[in-house]
Amino acid sequence: MDLLLGIDAGTTSVKAGLFTPDGRCLAIERQEYKLDTPGVERAQLDPNLYWQACVNTVRKVLADSQQTADQVIALAVSSQGETLVTLDENGDPIYPAIVWLDNRAVTQAQALSHNFNVQVYERTGIPEIIPTWSACKMLWLKENEADVFSRADKFLLVQDYLIYRLTGRFVTDGSISCTTLNFDIVRNAWWDEMLAFIGIKESQLPEIVLPGMNVGTINPQAASDLGLSTHTRVVTGGMDQAVGAIGAGNYQPGIISETTGAALAIQVTIADPGMDKNQLIPVCFHSVTGKFLLVPVCPTGGMALKWFRDQFGQLEVEESKKSQADSYDLTTNLAGSVPPGSDGLIMLPHLMGAFSPEVNPSARGAFVGFTLSHTRGHFVRATLEGVAYLLRRNLDSISSAGISVNEIISTGGGSRSRLWNQIKANICNLPVVTLKNEETALLGDAILAGVASGIYPSIAEGCQSMVARKETIHPNQDAASYQRLYPHYCELDQDMSNYFRHVYEEK
Repeated sequence: MDLLLGIDAGTTSVKAGLFTPDGRCLAIERQEYKLDTPGVERAQLDPNLYWQACVNTVRKVLADSQQTADQVIALAVSSQGETLVTLDENGDPIYPAIVWLDNRAVTQAQALSHNFNVQVYERTGIPEIIPTWSACKMLWLKENEADVFSRADKFLLVQDYLIYRLTGRFVTDGSISCTTLNFDIVRNAWWDEMLAFIGIKESQLPEIVLPGMNVGTINPQAASDLGLSTHTRVVTGGMDQAVGAIGAGNYQPGIISETTGAALAIQVTIADPGMDKNQLIPVCFHSVTGKFLLVPVCPTGGMALKWFRDQFGQLEVEESKKSQADSYDLTTNLAGSVPPGSDGLIMLPHLMGAFSPEVNPSARGAFVGFTLSHTRGHFVRATLEGVAYLLRRNLDSISSAGISVNEIISTGGGSRSRLWNQIKANICNLPVVTLKNEETALLGDAILAGVASGIYPSIAEGCQSMVARKETIHPNQDAASYQRLYPHYCELDQDMSNYFRHVYEEK
């Protein structure tokens, strides 16, 4: 049987999944890594950890599924966007990967904004220049790590780096590169004026190909490392949000999905990149040829819950080791008996700044309104509610752009929590649809690999074969309470946004 492999390099883990062409998942494996945060505004990682995690997850998937290497006819790779990997002329990393969450390039973002802000949305689909974008990080290297910048032969994203390790080729696609600030989403080409301002050459960037393209087969060294065949095709996937949309069946206009992974992101497939006349909602290059995505992003969605678990959930982490129960399930169980609104406790989930619907790199997380009567369960529920409130705020922004929102397809690790899904349905006052396979980035990769290898004639037919709905969760009696509480969240978010700007932009 021909099998399809998806590899997705996220912010906190690499995942691999092996699928049959009818959508049956044979195995999924994940290996986490911990970001190095040497300062409040910094987040980085040794690029070799991406590759080692890729090797480990693929080997484990093959072992768990008991499939042979020659059955895997194609694999597709996707990843987080913006994270900058710098290589020398030998193809070796010469600096830690500057992760997309990293906000060190504030001064550089201001310089780029001063020179390009008028035309940046029409060229790139990016509403505001902030330190997140790869171009800002490149300029930071130039101005703060001159030796590294001078030795840099290639600037890559994580997907590009993994494909290089797999094939020896330096290639990228518009879906993963559209948020670098270096990429023109209309022309599907590098933005020459931006490259010139930064001081880099097009030759220092990978070749642009289409998402879902077969770019070669696995080289012998990589095949040996991963336990795969040198006949396996390697396919470009794109940004995790775009391939995740495909894995959710979101490949044509009229469909809205959301992913609660490390970040919270909403995906809306559109045909016209200029449809938001207010130029407020980020527009990305879709992994579906000829389509684009509105992608409002909140930097710390599921990562806010992970932070709470890591810092205050050691009892649940230890219990999970003993009982084999999921530590996230044990953590969210604490919130089950807490009433809607967490007895007045509100959480703002901006642990690494805010991006959508308003841009504020200075924003911080906050718990407001706790008393002596509040428990850990209250703090967990407030975190779940805070992310759901932020989802609602972004859906309101999408509606204001003229797009009807009738239901939400929920994906990512957060969609495993029925409590969280119910809270989202109640706060947004919309049905929330879950899928039989919530790891939609992996499934989207598999669909793209299937199209590139000729198993499916189109992405639409791949989705019809592989994407299946699981459950629809409707708003319940708690929805009315949340409609009253939602304005309080919005008011607090606005008031605290002004406070954060005043305090932290002065530093």
